[in-house]
Amino acid sequence: MKDALEPRKIAVYLFIIAIAVVFTLQFGPGSSGFGRANPAGAAPTTAAVVNGKEIPIMEFRREYVNQLQYLRSQGQPVSEAVARQFGLPQSVLDRMVNTELLAQAAERHGVKASDEEILKILQNRPDFQKDGQFDYPTYQQMLRDYYRQTPADFEEDIRRQITAQKMIGMVQSGAVVSDDEVRTRFEKEGNQARIVFARFLPSMYADKVPAPSAADLAAYRQAHEKEIKEYYEANRFVYQQPERIRARQILVKVAPDATPDVKAKAMERAQGLLKEIQGGKDFSEVAKASSDDQSTKPSGGDLGWVERGNWEPALANAAFTLEAGQVTQPVETKFGVHLVKVDEKKPAQDKSLEQVQDEIATTLYKKDKAKDTARAEAEKALAEVKGGKTISELFKPEKEQPALLRFETETRPEAVQTDTFNAASVNVPHLGPAPDMITAVFATKGPQVLDQAFPVGEGYVIAQVTERQLADDANFAQKKEELRKQAVQAKQYEVADSFLKSLRKSGEVKTNTEALDQVTGG
Repeated sequence: MKDALEPRKIAVYLFIIAIAVVFTLQFGPGSSGFGRANPAGAAPTTAAVVNGKEIPIMEFRREYVNQLQYLRSQGQPVSEAVARQFGLPQSVLDRMVNTELLAQAAERHGVKASDEEILKILQNRPDFQKDGQFDYPTYQQMLRDYYRQTPADFEEDIRRQITAQKMIGMVQSGAVVSDDEVRTRFEKEGNQARIVFARFLPSMYADKVPAPSAADLAAYRQAHEKEIKEYYEANRFVYQQPERIRARQILVKVAPDATPDVKAKAMERAQGLLKEIQGGKDFSEVAKASSDDQSTKPSGGDLGWVERGNWEPALANAAFTLEAGQVTQPVETKFGVHLVKVDEKKPAQDKSLEQVQDEIATTLYKKDKAKDTARAEAEKALAEVKGGKTISELFKPEKEQPALLRFETETRPEAVQTDTFNAASVNVPHLGPAPDMITAVFATKGPQVLDQAFPVGEGYVIAQVTERQLADDANFAQKKEELRKQAVQAKQYEVADSFLKSLRKSGEVKTNTEALDQVTGG
């Protein structure tokens, strides 16, 4: 059965996003309706800080949702789990950070987008047009109702995007390739293989690992004091948190300068939606059907985990007094009228390392033991395959389904047959990055079992090469020019990536990993 989700296409999208070579001006309606303010004393609301310049969480949420919607519009059924598996949240945040780094570098080099370039972008935006022509009143209304920005702020955002694109264009313009590089590319692309693999993940064996005895726990804690402390520091936000709720919202948008009559009608509409929910309709289904918040509407109004300081006081006070499962009465803010449902609550906590070190030690102990079991099971299976059995025989899937979607439900090793890939690949189809395994695959001359269990991600992978094909020299002259274009493009990616890494190294970039979890539910 053909996979509904083509992993190589996904990998290409994410690679482009990650190194910020392509800057799509996605300024479409999609604000989450809670603004960009960060009141004094409030919990952090930034996704990253780039040389002192903040990237708000709400802007990150908008970009992440836009990327998901774009992939889905291309016919790719990308679930949240698959998006996280391929690192989409981090890739989107990296792209935003890279754009800011490039814009700042451009300013230092005197590179700047012109007013004419910005005007061209605005005039070509369909949502700013009326009867096929740019219309300034429409533009003002869209900024007020959807983007929640002034024309000056919106145009400055566009200017920075274009400026960043100009900067990366200057960097890439010097990319050249030699005939030897073209030949190397030909040999890599013509060097092809298909494999069958099976994954052995610690999660598959976690329930078989018993809790450590008191003596085992004490010994582990003593031997892994450094790792326990590092885990605590890396996850401090888990142990030191303000009160939080996991919430959903339905928003009836109202312009800040709306007339009393318009505001009254919005309140009446919100009351009607509340009656539907009180009458038995599911909140998320009502949100999908009726919410004006385009960024959360597709997910049933899901806002993720929210801290009190993230919201305006009136809305926060209404929501944080509820118990899980309850819905607020309509609450008016400057963004419109809100209905909020509390799905889950977590009280404030401030736990020291001493209070949680046994908990952390137990987690790490079981994780290590599960990983040891995964490795042992992989090596046991590899011995059977070397003895004459096949991976497909040993680990036949319980049901036929797209390979990537199996990541969400895989509870035991299952045989996965890849598409054809070549020696230039950075990913194994249906698996992801596995550089050591790719090297081993292309060291073979024909079908055979790879002679080790490879650490890939959190687990181990065994594989059999089922098909091998080497480059055909007779086709080199015919493909040389096309290969040269591809090699130049690849060199441009490399040059851009190297330049961005140098900007990160010389600058100061702080990212808020909790922001990714808030938005993506990770």
